[in-house]
Amino acid sequence: MEIIEDNLNTKLKYETYIALGSFDGVHLGHINLIKKTVELSLFNKCKSMVFTFKNHPLTIIKPEYAPKLLMTNDVKVSILESIGIDLVNLVEFNNEFMRYSPTEFITKLVYFYNVKGIIVGFNYKFGYKNSGNIKLLERLSKKLKFELHIVEPVMFNNEIISSTRIRTLISEGNIKTANKMLIKPYFLEGLVIKGKQIGRTIGFPTINFYLESMILFPKIGAYLTTAQIKGKIYKGITNIGINPTFNGERLSIETYIIDFNEDIYGEKVKLFFVKWMRDEIKFDSKEELIAQLELDKVYAIKEKIL
Repeated sequence: MEIIEDNLNTKLKYETYIALGSFDGVHLGHINLIKKTVELSLFNKCKSMVFTFKNHPLTIIKPEYAPKLLMTNDVKVSILESIGIDLVNLVEFNNEFMRYSPTEFITKLVYFYNVKGIIVGFNYKFGYKNSGNIKLLERLSKKLKFELHIVEPVMFNNEIISSTRIRTLISEGNIKTANKMLIKPYFLEGLVIKGKQIGRTIGFPTINFYLESMILFPKIGAYLTTAQIKGKIYKGITNIGINPTFNGERLSIETYIIDFNEDIYGEKVKLFFVKWMRDEIKFDSKEELIAQLELDKVYAIKEKIL
């Protein structure tokens, strides 16, 4: 798979079928759209492309309203590659791009990328102030002579699956429901860094993560998790919070990994969230904290991951 960062400037030499969208989280609703793009490109001997943004548009339009993302671009690209996409275009949403009218955007897209077909979701909006809609896209497909394929929404519990819905669930700690709408359990990926090493003093050593600030963290509390370390999966208990028992002040993510005692500073670890366990608690003593952690450990060992 090829990755480019092209803001409608480079004329491609081959024909393409292009999926348009943000694809944050790459959920079940996205999968149908992406698979349709791959199928059409293979049948017509073209290249499949996902045209998406490197940065969320609201970081330019209204930074204070920009949402935390469900995944990094690296993770998104790796998932798209696994589905069979030939080309991912990570476009920079900037002031110039923001001013493209809907017609100008689609005209440039068709010209520069030799578009044979465009695949979008049922509610796709595009162009200046999101003023372009499906009806306009249908008219443009006839004028500019490209195929238009509109993919219907995927439902879960009688509601449309969307990145916004999943983001809300994760923010509320409802990991189990969110995971049912994702193609794999929600996870954070980061480098293991040195923390205060308090866990070592109470028999529950933890690993600490450096994570990108633009990524969404689940609600504060304790979670049953699994950690992927050097290709192996381990059960764990993850606390997201400030460590109030030890008068912590900064938000941190710490994971106690069951039956694991290796030095992995600097290693990249994937931390998959399985389910919410409990709120973060300020204990009156170190002994109370240890007793709760022992209970958490027993629960985590007994609980099925899948």
